[in-house]
This record gives sequence, C-alpha cells and structure tokens, in this order.
Amino acid sequence: MPKTDDEGYLIDPQDCNEELAREFALKENIKLTEDHWDAIHFMRAYYADHQVAPDARHVMKHLAKRMGASSRNALFELFPYGYVKQACKIAGMKRPRGWSTG
Repeated sequence: MPKTDDEGYLIDPQDCNEELAREFALKENIKLTEDHWDAIHFMRAYYADHQVAPDARHVMKHLAKRMGASSRNALFELFPYGYVKQACKIAGMKRPRGWSTG
C-alpha cells in the first residue's frame, strides 16, 4: 500500500492506480460508475500536465461537456461529501493546500 498522510491522501500521486482508487472509493462508500471514472481520469490527466489537482470548476466544466448543461451539480452528486474530501482522495491527489474539505 502506498504511503498516505494522516488524512488518507496519497503522499505521491504517482502511486495512484485504478485498484487503489477503488479501495479509496470503498472507504468513502462510493461505488464507482462510468461518470466517476470520467472525473477521475480527467483529474489524473490534469495532474499529469500541471502537477497540481484541478480546481473543482475545471472538473465541472469537463463533466458538462460530456453530460450536458444539466450536469452542473454532477460533481457534487458523484462525490456528495465534497470535491476535496472524496474526489481528490479517490483520484489519488495530494490534499490540496488551503482548500476546505468541502
């Protein structure tokens, strides 16, 4: 198991893989769907390009392209306990500094 910080976020996002994402999702009581994976893969690609977790609005915009304008709250429906607390953790991001866990 890769190293995590005290809150359960990966210390090195390079350690993330789909099996680990499934384990993190299970701990958050989330069953990953195609929509979850779409958000996670976008987040991983963004991290690979920028070495930082994407802001929630970037993920929301990405989901809207695929799901339509009515998906404005899709990110928060997929990860009901918050973008940072669930989406970032499951996608293998480091805990974003200065962000609330909401």
